Amino acid sequence: MQHTNIYNLGLDPNTANFAALTPISYLQRAASVYPNRIAQIHHDKTKTWSETYRRCVRLASALNKAGIGEGDTVSFISPNIYALFEAHFGVPMSGAVLNAINTRLDAETISFILQHAETKVLFVDREFSEVASRAVKMLGSERPRLIDIDDPYFEGGELIGEMDYEAFLATGDEDFAYSLPADEWNAIALNYTSGTTGNPKGVVYHHRGAYLNAVSNALSWNMGEHPVYLWTLPMFHCNGWCFPWTLAATVGTSVSLRHVRADAIYGAIKEHQVNHFCGAPIVLNMLNNAEASLKAGIEHQVKVMTAGAAPPAAVIEGMENMGFSVTHVYGLTETYGPCVVCAWHDEWDDKDISERARLKARQGVKSPMQEGLMIADPETLEPVPQDGKTLGEIFMRGNLVMKGYLKNPKATEESFAGGWFHSGDLAVWHPDGYVEIKDRSKDVIISGGENISSIEVEDILYRHPAVSEAAVVARPDEKWGETPCAFVNLKAGAEVTEEEIIDFCRNNMARFKVPKTVVFGELPKTSTGKIQKFVLRDQVKSL
Repeated sequence: MQHTNIYNLGLDPNTANFAALTPISYLQRAASVYPNRIAQIHHDKTKTWSETYRRCVRLASALNKAGIGEGDTVSFISPNIYALFEAHFGVPMSGAVLNAINTRLDAETISFILQHAETKVLFVDREFSEVASRAVKMLGSERPRLIDIDDPYFEGGELIGEMDYEAFLATGDEDFAYSLPADEWNAIALNYTSGTTGNPKGVVYHHRGAYLNAVSNALSWNMGEHPVYLWTLPMFHCNGWCFPWTLAATVGTSVSLRHVRADAIYGAIKEHQVNHFCGAPIVLNMLNNAEASLKAGIEHQVKVMTAGAAPPAAVIEGMENMGFSVTHVYGLTETYGPCVVCAWHDEWDDKDISERARLKARQGVKSPMQEGLMIADPETLEPVPQDGKTLGEIFMRGNLVMKGYLKNPKATEESFAGGWFHSGDLAVWHPDGYVEIKDRSKDVIISGGENISSIEVEDILYRHPAVSEAAVVARPDEKWGETPCAFVNLKAGAEVTEEEIIDFCRNNMARFKVPKTVVFGELPKTSTGKIQKFVLRDQVKSL
């Protein structure tokens, strides 16, 4: 019997039943359905969604008039304020690709990015004009056009561009007939990895992935409609984990924040009734250790999303004790930010707060819009047993994986080998399907043939009442090959000896995992707030 598929209608998609996915459509809807809702708050100034839409259209038009079109790169060096938020829509509406540059980078690295991305226009906030000016001078004759972002609430810095952002917008038309991408595979954004070894790699995002991760964020976090979101997470970091687009999809409110300080965060939460913010564990730790007077007066539910280095359970527990609800996510620059979420189960509500914090410290399961997640042998790609013990590498696949690395086909091919994205992170797979990171592959300490997770040791160190920050790396040892060396930054006013730290660890973990050395002092960090273990590994050599 011949099989016939009666649903094969012989029809191709057409404009009536198919549209390329793009987060620009979220902005259109927000402005159309809720024109008068507040989209942006910057100090005492607000902008509605209709105003924001018109400004984005003007930005697209102005870029178009400046000769910018499909495939061109437009870069921003800006804090988390209105200009960079609007750029997430206005730049792709012009057909160009948005490159939000890390504001903490040195001039040489910024210059490399501008050259590698072939930036045509560079918008620079006055706070970063000095480093941007030095970076541009390194480029020689092939320099981008410079436009200033002249924030009236910031004093300092110089204007180095040919005009400021508002004047540039004024050159655009409010009725500009921008076009949505014909192909959702078109690039929408370019983000550079931290580049702790060698030059940073340019990660290319497409419209489809940005559209889907924006929704995935909202579903993962149960954001509902009209959330009020505070920008503690840099917008230059994976496009703020795609939250500019999420806020348009949920018709929320974007509350700007130039500098991440405890007083500013707690103040904004109270003044604007902020109910959502993202932050690395280091930010949560700062909030945990803030003065009690800053924490007082928050009467409403605040949801916190955290990722980065695996957050110690003690840090999560501290936030939960303050009444903040923590959601732990995981991802990389190559996965649009979060693509794994520690999805919560109601039956866990009955557990004590320490056990809840331990469960929340796991990375979790694939997020709603991600297709595949597994822990597998890095060589064979054979999934490891879900026993919570066997170590393997985290692999992902699906719509929340980058298009590829810009001008780097070799690295792209290697990262996609076997039809999965290779994260480089080592984890175990629990019986309930949740993954838990144990280390970056290069951070595992091998002592006497035993693998020691630096994250596990750090988790214990964070439980010591005097410890503010901790990092553990391998120290060469004649007898054991390697032993754990702990770098510890104490809380203000705290005093504790090396022996006391070692005794505390000995009482809380297997003896072979206990640090043999403890070094006190400030910890070196990357521009995104991650502790630079490669610097610590160099320091260990001289101990």
